[in-house]
Amino acid sequence: MAEFNNRRRKKVCMMCTGKTVDYKDPETLKRYTNERYKIVSRRVSGNCAKHQRYIATQIKRARAIALMPYSK
Repeated sequence: MAEFNNRRRKKVCMMCTGKTVDYKDPETLKRYTNERYKIVSRRVSGNCAKHQRYIATQIKRARAIALMPYSK
């Protein structure tokens, strides 16, 4: 019988590991948006709830000062 290993590794929150995200760095924020510039969900990005809220706030700030476009 063939052994199947279909388990995926749990995504680790990048913010909890020590990386920082700031609204002044749109290149880093693009990682948390899709091709239509919508904020991706926690399930997709792998962030914890606390840091997903923080990243969403940073993306919204960057949009407000025109560093990132609003969703299409």
